[in-house]
Amino acid sequence: MSTLPLPTPASRERVRAIDWLRGISVLFMIQCHALALLTPELRKSVWTGWLLKLDGLVAPAFIFSAGFALSLLMVRSAAGGVLGDRVRRNLRRIAEVFAVAALVNAAWFPVLKEPVWLLRLDILHCVGLCLLLTLPLAALLAPRPRVLAATAFVLAMVAFALAPFTDSAGEPWASFLRKSSWSPFPLLPWIGFAWLGAFSGTIAGAWGRAGLARALVLLVALGFAGTVMPHLLSSLYPPHRFYVTNPSNSATRFMWVCAVLLGLLWVEGRMAPDAKPSRARRFLEVFGTASLSAYFFHEMLLFYRTFGFSFQRFWGDRSGWLQYAGLLVLLIACTYLLCLAVDPAERALKKGFARVRQLVLSGPWMRPVRRRG
Repeated sequence: MSTLPLPTPASRERVRAIDWLRGISVLFMIQCHALALLTPELRKSVWTGWLLKLDGLVAPAFIFSAGFALSLLMVRSAAGGVLGDRVRRNLRRIAEVFAVAALVNAAWFPVLKEPVWLLRLDILHCVGLCLLLTLPLAALLAPRPRVLAATAFVLAMVAFALAPFTDSAGEPWASFLRKSSWSPFPLLPWIGFAWLGAFSGTIAGAWGRAGLARALVLLVALGFAGTVMPHLLSSLYPPHRFYVTNPSNSATRFMWVCAVLLGLLWVEGRMAPDAKPSRARRFLEVFGTASLSAYFFHEMLLFYRTFGFSFQRFWGDRSGWLQYAGLLVLLIACTYLLCLAVDPAERALKKGFARVRQLVLSGPWMRPVRRRG
């Protein structure tokens, strides 16, 4: 880190590669969830096993991207003198994540009779909590990107190092720290990926794509080192679930996520800045910039019976590979069209809220009262 001179102001280079990473993650997420359409026999096949190993990178990529975007924008906002406004916008975004998470839980569980189901930690709740815990750190240290990057990196390593101990955690902490049916995505080790994203986003915000590339090479090398010594890292801890909490497993995941992002960054660097985006790129960027909408829509199409229809109802547990492939393409296409359709409505709604807020703040009741005498 000491070899990187701190520029003033912060880098304004667009990092489209992170949107592409998120878009690819959305596509693999849809593919993973659509495995429910396969027959039970095919879901136990070798090919499905390979797919599930690949799909194991989806959640780390999502959470990494969330931390990356938050810190990138914080560093740039601090350099531009608009940090306070950025913090408020991020808080609204986090609230949107929690709102969609609650909506998804309400679709699957009887939240009216048992409101406690709203607290179930699925992937969106995990993303929201990771952002909520990362935001104060990023806001406080954004004017000092060196300190922010170093702190985020250390916190990530601590999170991965402590994760194996959560397998023996007792209540009430176990409900939020240990993987279970109640908490498919607990805070540990997942917040470690958010802090690694914050580390990388800070580097990109302060030192641009060149600095980011060096940081990603460092993370790939570190991930490789952790990958090749699973037995050593496993022996340091009491019995735990290796493929959930062991640092070696986390290292393998962030190694591949960072390697993919490094490749996408190289592709981005080969493109002319003013090049017209191809259809494939536009397609990917829609999913990358509307990942929250894509998550909600594909879940509802796949599992929730809207007007009596869902992919699961008509084709669940009885599709072969060919039919699965066709249904997957259809599901992706439907999700894409819904994301396109909802985008103008979402923008209009946000503009409406901003207009109402402006009117409220500019009203006569907000003017100071003059005292007589």
